[in-house]
Amino acid sequence: MRLEKRTQTSKLSLLLAPIGAIGFTLLISGLLVIWAGAPLGQTYSLLFKGGFGSVFALSETLTRATPLILTGLAAAVAFRARLFNIGAEGQLYAGALAAIAVGGLHGGSGIDWPVWALFPLMMAAAALAGALLLLGPALMKARLGVDEVVTTLLLNFIVLLAVGALLDGPMKDPTAMGWPQSVTLQAELELGKLISQTRVHTGLLWGMALALGLWVLLKYTVLGFDIRAVGANPRAAAFAGVPVTRTVVLVALLSGALAGLAGAIEVAGRTSYVTLDMSPGYGYSGIVIAMLAALNPLGVVAAAVFVAGVLVGADSMSRAVGVPTYIADVIVAASLISVLVATLMTQYRVVRGLKA
Repeated sequence: MRLEKRTQTSKLSLLLAPIGAIGFTLLISGLLVIWAGAPLGQTYSLLFKGGFGSVFALSETLTRATPLILTGLAAAVAFRARLFNIGAEGQLYAGALAAIAVGGLHGGSGIDWPVWALFPLMMAAAALAGALLLLGPALMKARLGVDEVVTTLLLNFIVLLAVGALLDGPMKDPTAMGWPQSVTLQAELELGKLISQTRVHTGLLWGMALALGLWVLLKYTVLGFDIRAVGANPRAAAFAGVPVTRTVVLVALLSGALAGLAGAIEVAGRTSYVTLDMSPGYGYSGIVIAMLAALNPLGVVAAAVFVAGVLVGADSMSRAVGVPTYIADVIVAASLISVLVATLMTQYRVVRGLKA
């Protein structure tokens, strides 16, 4: 048995691949639900209703999907250029701290900035913080061949330790009664609500707009062509005249900026301050979302809503039928593996015998 490259891939197979992957995921997850002694149909029904079955459920799903869209975009654009950014979690926190530094601590300087000037400055600071955090690993990869998976992953732990030190030090809120959290963002800088009496905020529109912009950039611009060329074959791209190092650096700045914006939007739209548990792994989940979307920026939006709906729905489902919420993690992981295998099968076929 061996894999053989297909000469052409039909549009039908590309359409059926994700459908088959979803069906396989539901089958595997269903076996675990039955093993837990819960009714399969009711469990899946409650999972769907908990994530999408009401205005409140949908609002919670979209609220959780917002940072996932941005970290998913950060991973997608980086992976397109074979820059494996595993540090979106740290970049998210760096962006959140930068947002608080501009929008929460600036009053100590004695300068009263107007909101129309301070808000873009806050977002720019967050994007810059995330971008600079990824710039170092990108340069080390381009110039020295250092594995960016290791450097970006380790930077996550360094950033989290720095966040802990800052929250217990110069950025600590003196009114938090000893709780390690930052000062609060000015109310005027918080994002507006999309649906009244819910937590859905306009950060969702930011994510969707950035997804559309990134899709246009990758598909219709020279930089997008360079990114795709470097991702396909860096040596061939360099031979063809593509500036590989410059492209990798620009991708790093863009990817880090998107992750940094995720932190700023999470602060401005939901929390209003930074804590060590502000992100339940949004940076790492962004990698899963990017792979589920096949690195397509528009697909990232759909994948983020799907993952967020599963995570939100699992909470209410667990309380109703007694199935552990970890079933959500199984569904997300199984869907990722299923999509990867299904995508592989659209490009290769299994044949018997040795290669002639």
